[in-house]
Amino acid sequence: MSAVRKEKDSLGFVEVPERAYYGAQTARAVENYPISGMREYPLFTRAFGMVKRAAAEANKSLGLISDKRADAIIQAAQEVIDGKWNNEFVVDVFQAGAGVSFHMNTNEVIANRANEILGGKLGEYAEVHPNDHVNYGQSTNDVFPTGMRIATLLVLETLYPVLDTLAATFREKAAEFDGIMKSGRTHMQDAVPIRLGQEFAAYGVALEKSKRALLLASDALRELGLGGSAVGTGINTHPDYRDMAVANLARISRQELTPAADMRWAMQSNACMGEVSAALRGVALEIIRISNDIRLLSSGPNTGFAEIYLPSLQPGSSIMPGKINPVMPELAAMVSFQVIGNDVAVAMAVQAGQLELNVMMPTMAYNVMQSTTILANMLRQFNDRCIAGITANKERCDFYAQSTVSLATALNPYIGYAKAAEIVKESVATGESIIKIARAKKLLSEEEISAILDPVTMTEPQYPRESAKGRDERVKA
Repeated sequence: MSAVRKEKDSLGFVEVPERAYYGAQTARAVENYPISGMREYPLFTRAFGMVKRAAAEANKSLGLISDKRADAIIQAAQEVIDGKWNNEFVVDVFQAGAGVSFHMNTNEVIANRANEILGGKLGEYAEVHPNDHVNYGQSTNDVFPTGMRIATLLVLETLYPVLDTLAATFREKAAEFDGIMKSGRTHMQDAVPIRLGQEFAAYGVALEKSKRALLLASDALRELGLGGSAVGTGINTHPDYRDMAVANLARISRQELTPAADMRWAMQSNACMGEVSAALRGVALEIIRISNDIRLLSSGPNTGFAEIYLPSLQPGSSIMPGKINPVMPELAAMVSFQVIGNDVAVAMAVQAGQLELNVMMPTMAYNVMQSTTILANMLRQFNDRCIAGITANKERCDFYAQSTVSLATALNPYIGYAKAAEIVKESVATGESIIKIARAKKLLSEEEISAILDPVTMTEPQYPRESAKGRDERVKA
């Protein structure tokens, strides 16, 4: 058996691994919640280290903790920020309400390390106590929502550049494919021609708008209830602590932060987490749509659309030789489904608060962290291993552009809707192209046919036109 030490908390004695930097309350949580085997993300732990350092600096400045104790706490908290003690954060992500267990895990690690810095032994807390000193003037009820918001702001910073890169790649492909005509499709039926580049440009715009929505939602995270203590009234805190702690945290985290105008609201409501989760869901919905389009456009190679080629990444079948699947668009959709499921969990947690506290914060925190992380990782692969390597099948695109029966729409200004509809019916019945039938019926001059087939004419707004025959008939009338 591994060596253990005995620690005492308010419930009695607990055995703790001898060299662990966590303590009794964390050990109890490990026994109570062997649920998923999942731990908090390192960025989440880092954010709590930032909160603890900011609080210790404020308490030192206010003379509430001795310089010696405060300096040791600040050093230990900085080591948590630097990731030195990540392995000591052992509480399952599914844990007691409000995140008390993870918060105490943080307090105990910092206290034990601070005692060690001051020459003490792990588990003795002679100089620095987890509750009395590391947690001075604080409560889980204001620390956890603060740490959760900082962690979310930090993890979102890993997603923004990936969204920018993918949007830029779509813009590059839009320029590359701008001269390639193809058939548009609405209701999964033939529609008027569109340029392949126009489709790809729109995908880039969708991502840019999704990022803007995410940035707007994240602004609500910057108003913090730190200093509210147990129920938002600031009990056991110095009148200046709140402003000083938030200012310190802004400097340490390099985030724009402000104290909440109403600390009770900041503790009761976690609507900001719901807003961010909803914005992440919005990204996921766009990615599902785009990934489905990419799969359709690349379907085949012989019996599908086959308008684009995706990079070949791996064999696609254990039985069908030579089969290559659109694995990255498939991955993109599945990760996005998970994000949408996470958003449901976050929404349920956000609405589940009662009176002065929402105790369901661990669920909303973990799901938002996971959604952001897996989106960033997936979109990076989707960009690098799929979108950046797409090539166009120009011949197939041209064929569909000439074959779509909705090409008849371009005839409306020349021969009118009714005659164009008759040509469509004949085209469907005979298989002949719209232009070939119009030419055979001598409804258009060759000059007009050339104008109709001009890619710009078909894919950009133009001034109204009518055929020479139409003008003659109008003059006679």
